[in-house]
Amino acid sequence: MHFAILRDTGTSPVDDEIAHIVRRTRCVAMVGLSLNELRPAWGVARFLKSQGIRVIPVNPGHAGDQILDERVYPALSAIPEGLRVDMVDIFRRAEAIPEIVDEAIAHLPHLQTIWMQLGISHAVAAAKARAFGLNVIENRCPKIEFPRFL
Repeated sequence: MHFAILRDTGTSPVDDEIAHIVRRTRCVAMVGLSLNELRPAWGVARFLKSQGIRVIPVNPGHAGDQILDERVYPALSAIPEGLRVDMVDIFRRAEAIPEIVDEAIAHLPHLQTIWMQLGISHAVAAAKARAFGLNVIENRCPKIEFPRFL
C-alpha cells in the first residue's frame, strides 16, 4: 500500500493565481476610478502606482481629465491598444460587470485578468472571462492582496 504525503504549502489555488497575477501585471485599467481622492478606488490606484504599475483610469464622467498623471478614458474601448492593459480592476456594481467583461474581451487584446473589487462578483461574467482564457478574481482588493506576494 502506498500513501501520498501531502504538504501544506500555505497557499490556496486562489493565492497561487493572485501570486501569478502580481508577477506579470504592469498595466491596470481601473473602471470606476474618479477624481475623489477619498474613494476606495483612488487609494487602490495610488497603491498600484506606488508599486510601479501603470493605472489607466476609465470613467465616462471624467473622460479627458487627469487622475494620478494619467488621462481618463470614457470606456475600455477608448484605450489605445499600445497601452497593453494586463488587468481590468472593476469598481462598479455587479449588474455592470457583464458589459465591462464583454468590452474588455472585445477591445483589450493583451488582457490577462479581470479583477472584481471587494463585495463584487458575477458568476456568469466570470465564467465567460475564464472561457476566454482570462484569470478572474472576485470579491478581493489588490491593495490587500498584492502586498502578500510582492
